[in-house]
Amino acid sequence: MSVQSLLCVMLLVTVLECAAQKKARKPPQTLSRGWGDEITWVQTYEEGLTKMKQSQKPLMVIHHKEDCPYSQALKKAFAADKAVQKMAQEDFVMLNVVHETWDKHLASDGTYVPRIVFVDPSMKVRVDIVGKYGNRLYAYQADNVDTLLNNMKKAKVLLHNEL
Repeated sequence: MSVQSLLCVMLLVTVLECAAQKKARKPPQTLSRGWGDEITWVQTYEEGLTKMKQSQKPLMVIHHKEDCPYSQALKKAFAADKAVQKMAQEDFVMLNVVHETWDKHLASDGTYVPRIVFVDPSMKVRVDIVGKYGNRLYAYQADNVDTLLNNMKKAKVLLHNEL
């Protein structure tokens, strides 16, 4: 094998290795969309309703937009809170959506974002579990994740008390 052939082979191997490293650095696109990669997320509202009925766990639906600064701030706080992540992972069927669902009960007071709504396994949208704001009942912001955690506990307790 000539020196030129050997150099060509070595150059090709180097190029392929660099390409493989660049490809490996890209994070995978997941259903979490940054809300928590350790959480099992469902892809659609219909899938969420089915899993909810099977598991008898409440469904938590997070409505958000990728270009909304309030959604982005809440996502960051949600993903950073260990208690919220643990409860979401263990006690809820989880769905985050960037487009509205067909169920108008999930938007009883409007289609603003970010908005979080709970559905219990009897298929009842829990309109009684609200955030801190009177004009946007199901809105949460990054600085009131504690309210969200309390509402997650309430959704879980109400589920067991009502079924």
